[in-house]
Amino acid sequence: MEQNIFQVIWFILWGVLWAVYFMLDGFDFGLGMLMPFIAKNDSERRIIYNAAGPFWDGNEVWLITAGGATFAAFPKTYAIMFSALYTPLLLILFALILRGVAFEFRGKEESPVWKMVWDICLVIGSFLPALLFGVAFANFFKGLPIDWQGIMHGNTLSLLNPYGLLGGLLFVVMFLVHGALWLAVKSNGVLKWRAKVVAEKFWVLEVLLALIFFMATGFLTDLWANFFHYKILLIIPALAVLGLVAIPGFLASGAYWKAWFASALTIVFTTAFGVAGLFPRLIPSSLNPSWSLTIYNSSSSPLTLKIMTVVAFIFVPVVILYQVWTYKTFSEKVRPEFLETEEAY
Repeated sequence: MEQNIFQVIWFILWGVLWAVYFMLDGFDFGLGMLMPFIAKNDSERRIIYNAAGPFWDGNEVWLITAGGATFAAFPKTYAIMFSALYTPLLLILFALILRGVAFEFRGKEESPVWKMVWDICLVIGSFLPALLFGVAFANFFKGLPIDWQGIMHGNTLSLLNPYGLLGGLLFVVMFLVHGALWLAVKSNGVLKWRAKVVAEKFWVLEVLLALIFFMATGFLTDLWANFFHYKILLIIPALAVLGLVAIPGFLASGAYWKAWFASALTIVFTTAFGVAGLFPRLIPSSLNPSWSLTIYNSSSSPLTLKIMTVVAFIFVPVVILYQVWTYKTFSEKVRPEFLETEEAY
């Protein structure tokens, strides 16, 4: 009984870590993807870099924590996940490295070609993770073709099925809207206006993709079963929808911070929708439901989970407080005069 409690606790924490990561790093990805289309000169491109600069590496802490939590709490799931999804996860890793190097190296030379190369790296390093994370999680929701030994019957191309690609496109568009809203918060003048226009246009596409995705989920997965069995869980997709429909109203009134928080709400509860629908599974098997990896057949020992819980309840609040301090410290808009300082990217 005690083990079951800790397994459930770590399943919830596992979902929370991924949701917070997508919420925070999502606007970084969105900024990177938008840069070639929204920034018209080097000064505006630097404003975009500096809008993400103080936050992007701290945001990725949540990705490392989510991966580490999977390894420690559900080692069998971790092993099979990184085996079955080896190629896409490696592509995500390389893309994130490119993105991080772009932040640090772009300003080392004044050559336009040098800067263009690193700008391209930032775009690639933002687009690929956004797309591939969406593809990966959509395939988790649908189920991977793994057998009783955890061996995947298929290849990377089999992940690019219509439902997987739909999940990838939804993530890309969600992050584009999220990034545009963050830029509207952090900038002024014509760049702020362009960011608002982009957010409004992509919001329409986000609504369309979200509707298609939720409908396809009903036909191609069994995620909705938990929601119909435990009616209280329906508050999760309801909050995702609430956040989504609130965005244009906040934009129209110029409440950009509220619009960004509404977008964050959408991302968090869209992720929570998938995680709650999976419970108690972590990776369903599309070949045979009995071969699915669950919190019960892939977790660590009760003592390990108990120690991890104590550690998590001590240090996760510390990480949250640090990030709150970071966001408060760097809450001011990125003004052109800041670009002349040594701290600027």
